[in-house]
Amino acid sequence: MPEKTAPNSPQAHTSNDLPGCNRCRDLEELDFDFSFAYQPIVNFFARTIFAHEALVRGVNGESAASILGKVTDANRYRFDQNCRIKAVEGAARLGIQEFVSINFMPNAVYQPEACIRSTFEAAQRYNFSKDRIIFEVVEGEDVSDRPHLIDIFTEYRRFGFKTAIDDFGAGYAGLNLLAEFQPDVLKLDMDLVRDINLSKPKQAIVAGVVQICRELGIEVLAEGIETKAERDFLLACGVTLFQGYLFCKPTFQAIGQINADAWS
Repeated sequence: MPEKTAPNSPQAHTSNDLPGCNRCRDLEELDFDFSFAYQPIVNFFARTIFAHEALVRGVNGESAASILGKVTDANRYRFDQNCRIKAVEGAARLGIQEFVSINFMPNAVYQPEACIRSTFEAAQRYNFSKDRIIFEVVEGEDVSDRPHLIDIFTEYRRFGFKTAIDDFGAGYAGLNLLAEFQPDVLKLDMDLVRDINLSKPKQAIVAGVVQICRELGIEVLAEGIETKAERDFLLACGVTLFQGYLFCKPTFQAIGQINADAWS
């Protein structure tokens, strides 16, 4: 017999339990369409795919910039909500069994508990477990209200989603954000990763961040890996999660195949 869940526990929530939000209902539909590419994130020691990051693209595979350039203050909320739905729908259609990582815009989230409704509904509609969803925010985004971002992360975790900080080391918050909230995953910015095997300052910085994350129980992910030398230095530091062209490029509306040579 399955274990019963207490009515007030986070696991008991469904989309019908969540408060409504009129923001999406009151806004016009987007006047542009978009799709997603998916890029694998690997666990090197396990030789498995850990997750797939959903990366926005045009409907014919056009660049992310061509779509993000159309996002304005007026349509930001609708775009953010549609991203969640389309990313989950695409992952379900492709049969992704691992985590799917979805970027969100904290400045487009008004009420975390209400704005999460669309994600719950998409997960239910496409039979994709919410336990396999990671929400990540770019640390470089100029978040005007950091306590609001902390509230968003806290609510997402309460409802069973994993959380991640992307591009760590490239933005506005840095260690101050990490002191206030400890995500499940921290993604090292690719500028820190690039040629790290040749740079003593980068090595010292990354080794320090990895040690901090180890003590805080945060998994470290190195993105933008292009060479085995970068990979091997980070492995020696204790990093096990990798994303980058060495393993697989983003694949438009498909699941990418890991380059066999990347494991050696």
